[in-house]
Amino acid sequence: MRRALLLVLCVVLSGCSAAPDPAATAGGATVAATPGAPRTNPAIGALFLDGTHFCTASVVHSAPGDLLLTAAHCLHDGEGGEYATGITFAPGYHDGVAPYGYWDVSDPQVPDGWAESSDPDLDVGFATARQAGTAKTLESVTGANTLLTGGGFAHTITLTGYPDEQEAPVVCHGSSAQADTYQMRVACPGFTTGTSGGPWVVGADPQTELGTVVGVIGGYLYGGDDPDTSYSSYFDTDVATLYRKMDARG
Repeated sequence: MRRALLLVLCVVLSGCSAAPDPAATAGGATVAATPGAPRTNPAIGALFLDGTHFCTASVVHSAPGDLLLTAAHCLHDGEGGEYATGITFAPGYHDGVAPYGYWDVSDPQVPDGWAESSDPDLDVGFATARQAGTAKTLESVTGANTLLTGGGFAHTITLTGYPDEQEAPVVCHGSSAQADTYQMRVACPGFTTGTSGGPWVVGADPQTELGTVVGVIGGYLYGGDDPDTSYSSYFDTDVATLYRKMDARG
C-alpha cells in the first residue's frame, strides 16, 4: 500500500521505529470485507508521475471546485524531504484510458507534523488540480465527495485504490475500526503498492457513487505492511484546519 516512487523506506526514517503497533492496540475487531466488482468512479482516480501511476486520489468538495485528497506521503517525502512536482491526476482511469483527461496537480499541502517529522497520524494531504485549455473545474466534470472530520472510527465503507501492477482500481466494501489513538483500519484484500491515498467513503449514493470521505489509505506504515489490511490516519482537527485553508481559496 506504500507509494512506489519518491518514498524513503520506513526503517531509515528518524523516529519511525517508535510508531505503535495498531494491531496490538486495536480498539475492536475488524470485520472482514467483501471485494466489490471492479469499476471506475469519476471522483476517484490515479496519480501519475513520469507516465506511471503511483498513488490514488479523490475529488472532495470545495468552493473553488478543484480540490484533491490523498495521503500526505503521496505529495511530500516527510521529514527532511520536499514536495513532489510534475504530478498529474487521471479521474476514472482504467486500462490505459483517462476518460476525463489528465489534470495538472499543484499547490500540495500536508500537515506540519508530516512535513517536519513524518507523523503517521497526519498522513493526509490536499492539492489542487486544473486542466490546461478548459475553464471547467474538476468538480464540475467529476462530481465530488464531501469530507467528514471527527466522525469516529466505526463505519461501513467503500474502499478504492489503484495498485501499481493493475490498470483498473480495486474496490472493497468493509467495516472500519479503531486501530490506535489516531489510526483506523479495515480488512480489504489486494490493496497493494499504489493504493495509498485511496478514499474510505461512507454513504455512497448508488447512482452517483458519491459519498463522504472519512479516511485515506496511509498512516501506520504508509497504509500497512499487509495488502489485506489497510490503515488511515484519523481525520481530526489538523485535517479539518488544512481543509478549511484549501476551501477558503474560493
